[in-house]
Amino acid sequence: MRSGDALRRDVLRMAQNAVYLVEKRDRRELSDDDVAGILAKEVKTRRESVDAFRKGGREDLAAKEEAEIGILQDYLPEQLDDAALQALVDEAIAATGASNARDMGKVMGWLAPRTKGRADGRRVSGLVAERLAQADLAAHAGGAHARDAG
Repeated sequence: MRSGDALRRDVLRMAQNAVYLVEKRDRRELSDDDVAGILAKEVKTRRESVDAFRKGGREDLAAKEEAEIGILQDYLPEQLDDAALQALVDEAIAATGASNARDMGKVMGWLAPRTKGRADGRRVSGLVAERLAQADLAAHAGGAHARDAG
């Protein structure tokens, strides 16, 4: 507050308010993981707002939302980079025995607790879908070659 950064002050007050409301609703003190989940939800809301503002031609409001995202991310666990996330997705597919897109729920269920607050759910599900589609195509390609040879 003393630094005069009104945006940072307002964003942190909003975050504190969101935590307080959940604590009141649930009648319990939240853990650090719970607070991180609330902050991640706030970031997700702002990302959706950025998309909406950009579609509406309101770059000024989109920039403000992005600044708020930056402030909130300072208080979240470090985000997984692409390589780490890809490794987790591969591990999840191997652990669940997933082989096609119908197994997406199993894989996401395995990944959810490991990526919570550390990766955007849309990004994770996109990678899982892409990887499962590749596995499905590879399985079909292998089956087609076996039929052609016989």
